[in-house]
Amino acid sequence: MLFEYLLRRISLLIFMVVTLTVFTFSLNYLFPGDLLTNFSGQVNSNYSQTQLLAEKYQINENLLMQYGAFLARIASGDWGVSLSSGQNVFEHVTRLFPATLELCVYALGVAVSLGIPAGIVASAYHRRWPDRVINSLTLMGFSIPIFWLALLLIMVFCLSFGLFPMSGRIGLLYEIEPISNFILIDIAIQGFPYHGLAFYDALRHLALPTVVLAMYPTTVLVRFTRDSMLHVLEQNYIKTARAKGLNRRQLILHHALRNALLPVIKQIGLQFSTLITLAMVTEVIFSWPGIGRWLIDSIYQRDYPAIQGGLLAVSMFVILANMLAEFSHSLFDPLSRNQAYGKV
Repeated sequence: MLFEYLLRRISLLIFMVVTLTVFTFSLNYLFPGDLLTNFSGQVNSNYSQTQLLAEKYQINENLLMQYGAFLARIASGDWGVSLSSGQNVFEHVTRLFPATLELCVYALGVAVSLGIPAGIVASAYHRRWPDRVINSLTLMGFSIPIFWLALLLIMVFCLSFGLFPMSGRIGLLYEIEPISNFILIDIAIQGFPYHGLAFYDALRHLALPTVVLAMYPTTVLVRFTRDSMLHVLEQNYIKTARAKGLNRRQLILHHALRNALLPVIKQIGLQFSTLITLAMVTEVIFSWPGIGRWLIDSIYQRDYPAIQGGLLAVSMFVILANMLAEFSHSLFDPLSRNQAYGKV
């Protein structure tokens, strides 16, 4: 049954990737301007260069042949040339995506560290003052737009008190060689130069964007964990354990928590893919040099090859994150695989 489940998921993944590549390929015809420029990003080419590009991108062939050549270029890392910078789009993606991924990983870590314990406490004190306080804070955090929260934190902690920097990943005084393009990892690899001051400065730059980006998934995990715990606490085996004299701590830690966290695991993966899209707004406000800010700038500059490459990279990562979350949930909870086939 596990093999059949994996086969179905792999087939779904292939279908989603094919659909994504077909849509990305069709953007070359939907964008305004010259078709060959949309494919390659090359402008002001002479006659001989135009003929070579037309042969490379198979412009004179049918759509199926053009799509096949497009897939071959995507697989080989030839994603065209950016109209604004003149550099390969794939190089931009590989250089900028780690910054976005780093921000999302830290934000998800904050959301898990705060959201799951808060949800457990709210369920343990159901309809009492801790539950009411946590629900009120969750509703407030869920309702606040992240761009408004980002501007508010910048105004208070950056402009008023000067506690945190308001833009960038690290100060201009520190020169850190980009090895992995993860700023904290690069500082650690290079032996914490500047007596550790560079690492501290990078943490200060990372603090406010992480808090802003973690707000939404934290509120979602709080409510999801609370509802899952309340559902488990109403089960008959929990009532039996309570009748045997077990206290609230023993019921939650030894009986309820393990089963209640199974659906939360899937939700964590889904929130990680949501963070990728929310990071675009956060990166623009805090001038964070990630793929989200680069993609927004490309839209303003009408850099069509960059828009195409950025959309492909972000969408592909969201698909893989969702599939990995569902696979992890099914791995820990075999009953979910039976439900997928309509079995009990």
